[in-house]
Amino acid sequence: MLGLKLPTDPRWVNIVEKNVEDILTDHAYCEQKATSTAISLIVSFPEYTELVQEMVALVKEEISHFKMVHDKILENGWVLGRDRKDEYVIKLTTFFPKGGSRTTQLVHRLLYAALIEARSCERFRLLSEELEDKDLAEFYRKLMVSEANHYTMFLGFARQYGNREEVDKKWQELLEFEADIMKDLSKSQTIHG
Repeated sequence: MLGLKLPTDPRWVNIVEKNVEDILTDHAYCEQKATSTAISLIVSFPEYTELVQEMVALVKEEISHFKMVHDKILENGWVLGRDRKDEYVIKLTTFFPKGGSRTTQLVHRLLYAALIEARSCERFRLLSEELEDKDLAEFYRKLMVSEANHYTMFLGFARQYGNREEVDKKWQELLEFEADIMKDLSKSQTIHG
């Protein structure tokens, strides 16, 4: 369903299990950045009423996910660590050239968001199935469903606002590019890295 060209190496879960505090901190910031992305889309493209309405709902959902992850951190007696650069997102967002029409810019941002959500969904599925900590596994199973919904929403909006054939071509090219990025990742205690 997700269309990802390269699955995450299952050994990534072993890295996570040895660094739960780090992965939760990274995850919390991913939720915060997803909130910021939704707000940015509202600010940048206010004339897309349906998108704005969905982004308002997404802001509420993503910030509630941030709170859920932060609560997990606190339950373990930890504090939220410092944010780190997300090498995955930094590399991913170099794919499309800067500029173009407003519609092109919107479609590119929606495709990036869809892919980030798809990869998060895939990672959360892996955590839900492979983590030895069953409470944490269940936590990620619930979040996996949300990520899948976000992925389909962003991809759907990209197809709605752009030329469907062009969007689907760009989507496939972006998936190929992302697979190349993933070859060098899955080696750190980050959600995407």
